[in-house]
Amino acid sequence: MSEVEMSVEKHVFEADVAKLLHLMVHSVYSDKNVFLRELISNAADACEKLRYEAIVAPDLLGSDPAPRIVLTLDEENARLIVEDNGIGMSRDELVESLGTIARSGTRAFMERIEAAQSKDGAQLIGQFGVGFYSAFMVADNVDVVSRRAGSDKAWHWASDGKGSYTVSAVDLADAPARGTRITLHLKDDAKTYTSRWTVERIVKDQSGHVPVPISIMEKPGGEPAQVADGTALWTKQKSEISKEDYTDFYRGVAGQYDEPALTVHFRAEGRHEYTALAFVPGSKPFDLFDPDRKGRMKLYVKRVFITDEADLLPRYLRFVRGLVDTADLPLNVSREMIQESPLLANIRKGLTNRVLTSIEKLIDSDPDAFARLWDNFGSVIKEGIYEDFERRAQLLALSRFLTTAAEDKPRALSDYVKDMKDGQAAIYYLTGENLAQLKASPQLEGFRARGIEVLLLTDPVDSFWVTTAPDFEGKPFKSITQGAADLAAVAKENTTAASPAASPSVTDFVAFAKATLGEAVSDVRTSDRLTESAVCLVAPEHGPDRQLQKMLQGAGRIDDAAKPILEINPDHALIAALAAGPSDDQTFREDAVKLLFDQARVLDGDKPEDPRAFAERLSRVFDRALKH
Repeated sequence: MSEVEMSVEKHVFEADVAKLLHLMVHSVYSDKNVFLRELISNAADACEKLRYEAIVAPDLLGSDPAPRIVLTLDEENARLIVEDNGIGMSRDELVESLGTIARSGTRAFMERIEAAQSKDGAQLIGQFGVGFYSAFMVADNVDVVSRRAGSDKAWHWASDGKGSYTVSAVDLADAPARGTRITLHLKDDAKTYTSRWTVERIVKDQSGHVPVPISIMEKPGGEPAQVADGTALWTKQKSEISKEDYTDFYRGVAGQYDEPALTVHFRAEGRHEYTALAFVPGSKPFDLFDPDRKGRMKLYVKRVFITDEADLLPRYLRFVRGLVDTADLPLNVSREMIQESPLLANIRKGLTNRVLTSIEKLIDSDPDAFARLWDNFGSVIKEGIYEDFERRAQLLALSRFLTTAAEDKPRALSDYVKDMKDGQAAIYYLTGENLAQLKASPQLEGFRARGIEVLLLTDPVDSFWVTTAPDFEGKPFKSITQGAADLAAVAKENTTAASPAASPSVTDFVAFAKATLGEAVSDVRTSDRLTESAVCLVAPEHGPDRQLQKMLQGAGRIDDAAKPILEINPDHALIAALAAGPSDDQTFREDAVKLLFDQARVLDGDKPEDPRAFAERLSRVFDRALKH
C-alpha cells in the first residue's frame, strides 16, 4: 500500500452538520433538483475566486485560463460528476468547508426546515453555507477530489452522510490539474440524473446564467457539449431578458428558491459607469436579523468577482440580493481601497436611491406586491428612519403602520395626517411587544373616545426611530405613554359635555395616593386619557417613553428608569367610592392605593414589584370586604 493510500484521516461531523445531513438524507425537501443548482453555484464561485486571485498571480491560470464547469454522466456506474477548474481547496479548506458550518443562524435554519418539512423546504437550501450538503439527497456516497491552484498536492474527501468523513492525500494523476471534482454515487431513486435530457433541462432552468460556461459529457471520456455559454445576464439589454431569466439568476445569486418580489436592473452612465442588478426576495431570508447585519450584494470589476463584503447598500436594505459590475475600479483593488473609494460611495448612493424609488413605484403600480414586500421587510426598512438622516423623510412616507383606525391594513402617515381631528397637534403612537397588548392598553381610552388615531408599533426598532424623527409634514410624533395627554383641545365623540372637574374628595384621594407611594412614583395626578380603566402609568414629559425605558433597562443601557407617573381616572366608580369612603381606616386606604399602583403595573405589562406584599394587601382587602 502506498504512502498516499495510508494517510487517511477520519473525522466526525460537528453536531449541527450531522443533524443537517440527517434531514437531507431523509428528504425533507420536495424538489431534489435544487442540489445541482447548488453544486454548480459553488463551482462558479470557485472559478470567480480564481479569476480574482489571478489578477495578482496570473501563473495560477497556467495554460488553462478559460473557466469551465463540466457535468459528466455515468449511467453504467450510476454516477454524476461535477467538475470545475476554479480555485480548488487545500486539505484544511476541505475540512473547514465540508466538515463544519460556521455561519451564524444555523440552528434556527435547521429548526425552520424541520418545521417546514416538504412544504417549502426546497427554498431553504442554499442558505447558511449548506448548499453542498444537498448532494446527500440524491447520493449514498459523495467523493470530492480537489487541488488548489498553484499547489503540488491534491486531496480526497469522502462521506456517506451518516456522521463522519475521511480526508486523504491523492495522487496528482487522479486529481484535476486545478479545481474540484465532485462525484455523486446516486441512490436507486436518483439514477435519472444520469439522463442528458434531465440534467440539461435542470441546468437551463436553474443555472443558465451563471458567469461560467457549463458543458455536459454524456459518458466518461466523451466529448463535452456546451449547454450554457457563461454570458453574464447583467450585461444584456433588459429587452433581451425574460422574467424567467431574471428568476433563474435571482435564485442562483440569492440562494433562494422563491420568486423575486422586485427586480432592479439599470446601467448608470456619466461620471461613473456601472451596471446593477438587484432583487428584493419574495420571502424573508433566514439571516434577515443576523446580528452582523451584512449585505449580500456582490461587487464585480469588468465581470471579475471581487468581493461580497463591499457596503453597496445601507444595512437597512440588507435583504436585497444581487450585484454591481463596474469598469472604473482597478482589478487589483484592495478591500481597504474599496471601503474608502469615492466611486463606491457614489455607487452606494445611486443604488440605494434606485432601490427605494422602485419600491415606492410599487405602491401605485402593484399595491398587493408592495403590501407583501412591506410585510416581509418593513421592520428592517424602518431601521433606516433611525440610521439614514438624508432619506428619513422618504422612508417615513414609504412606511406603513397599523393603527387604531386600521388594525388589519397598514396605513401611510400621509393618510394619518389627512384624517387628523380638529385641534389635534401631534401624531400619536403607542409602542409595545405585540398588537394584542397594545389594543388592551388603558392609555388608548381617551384617544378612542375622541376618535383620535394612534399608531400601534410592535417592532423593536419603533421605539428608537420615533425618538429621532422630529416630525412628518410638520406634525411631531408623541407617545401616548409619556407626559400629559393634551386631549382637552379635541372634543369627545357623541357628546358635547365637557368632563366635570374632579370632586374635592377625589382631589384629596389623589394627594393621599401621592403621599402613600412616595418615591415609587414621580407624581400622581388625575387623567384625561382614561375613560374606562381606573389607573394607568405614564412616563415623565422628558426622556424615553415607557417601552423604550424597559428596552434600555433590559439591555443594561440605563441602571434605573425614571419614576413613572400614576394617573387616576376621577370619573371611575371605584375611585369615587374609595375617595368618598371613611378616612379613618389608614391601613385600608394605603392598601387600596398600592393595589391600584400594582394594577397599573400589570396593565403596563409588568408585574407587582413585591408579589408577596401584593398578595398580603389583597388578602386584607378581601377580609375587610367580607366583614362588611
